[in-house]
Amino acid sequence: MDLNLLVALDALLTEQSVTKAAERLQVGQSAMSSTLGRLRKLFGDPILVRNGRNLMPTPFARSLSDPLREALGRVESLLTTKSEFNPATDHRDFSVTSNDYVAAVFLRPLLVRLAAEAPNVKLHFQPVQDDFAKRLRQGETDILIMPKEVFLEYVDFPNELLFSDRYVCAVDANNPDVGTSITIGEFSAQPYLAVNVGHLPTSAEMQLDAQGVIRNTQITTQMFMLAPFLLRETRLLTLIQERLGLTLRTNANLRLLEPPMPLQPVNMVMLWAEQHADDSGHQWLRRQLMSLSSELFPDASI
Repeated sequence: MDLNLLVALDALLTEQSVTKAAERLQVGQSAMSSTLGRLRKLFGDPILVRNGRNLMPTPFARSLSDPLREALGRVESLLTTKSEFNPATDHRDFSVTSNDYVAAVFLRPLLVRLAAEAPNVKLHFQPVQDDFAKRLRQGETDILIMPKEVFLEYVDFPNELLFSDRYVCAVDANNPDVGTSITIGEFSAQPYLAVNVGHLPTSAEMQLDAQGVIRNTQITTQMFMLAPFLLRETRLLTLIQERLGLTLRTNANLRLLEPPMPLQPVNMVMLWAEQHADDSGHQWLRRQLMSLSSELFPDASI
């Protein structure tokens, strides 16, 4: 069989449109229609069927989607693998999926290092979306950085612990209701700002739920970096990672306090797909991240 058909099949399943798949692969629409016909004959399945004005993949075609992306990812990894990666001269693009907290306290310093040591390496930061595990498995992102407490399936992927951080309470420095300490009763009564990651709760929210801590939640956001600035000139209270709080304490006019309840630290793990394990460029990037994690952020205290 012509393996190029698999590339076309991936485009058709992704775009669910002959026209858009043709544009993606830079071929004519008639050529893509002919390719769809060949795929239908090859698999003995319609692959895409019309539903109103749209084309929808058949159940059989949907079952091909994940193994197809994984197979194409392995082929791409094979073609880009070199016997040795030279960061000083080689050109390479990497994608890293993380939340904005990780980007601010960990990945930003990485950019400084790469600018000096790997001028031709480009990083593409992607936000954590609900399909992050699927994207990682299919090789659509090179590195995923997630709290292992939130993503328990991290053990299904090659992984390394990058760093840990603890949670602290944060309020506006001029908040008249909160002093230098806070009780659980005061915590529950204070208007609360909750932070989620997509549809996933943070490790802090999960722990509060497990302990039965009542919150007077008035605002919810999915952006860690925004949360501290939303506290300004309000009586809101939130839980944030200590390193983020220390980084933004002056600019966001924060007061940081010890939480009135026991909270376990959040542990950020780096994950990658198995097909990237032996890629020399990918190995180099992982070494950079591990080296940086051992150098940055000595233990901090309020």
